[in-house]
Amino acid sequence: MTRTQQVIGLAGWLLLCYAAAGVGAVASVHADVFYKSLTLPSWAPPASVFGPVWTVLYGAMGVAAWLVWRNGGWAKHQGVLTLFLAQLAVNTLWSWLFFHWQRGGWALADIVALWLLIIATLIGFWRVRRSAGLLMLPYLAWVSFASALNLAAWKLNPLVLG
Repeated sequence: MTRTQQVIGLAGWLLLCYAAAGVGAVASVHADVFYKSLTLPSWAPPASVFGPVWTVLYGAMGVAAWLVWRNGGWAKHQGVLTLFLAQLAVNTLWSWLFFHWQRGGWALADIVALWLLIIATLIGFWRVRRSAGLLMLPYLAWVSFASALNLAAWKLNPLVLG
């Protein structure tokens, strides 16, 4: 694989991840106002934290997928790259479920599925290239935290997040 192909591949994986973020952001246009209106646990971060954290995480995900892809391409790693795409789609769906449709229970089910898909992707990435798996660890940690926050918000706001 030439250097140009590698750069184009990296740009493609990053573009894909940030496009997924963009689709989720459409559902989250008024997320800061909605988030501030919820009764949240004392350990909930301010709304301003989420954008920067997700920006870094999507970048790390894109680099991780690229590291796997450049180690043999789609043909060699179709299974784990498909898992990656599945978790990206489930990730995007969460913003729609929680912020746009205000379905806390469905969002919780989605984020549990996301967590499981991240674990499977991380293991698959780790087997291909350890650094790709390591890049997925902060994402897993954040989604673990977000899962607890989703559960707490759903329980504290049953009329809003029905």
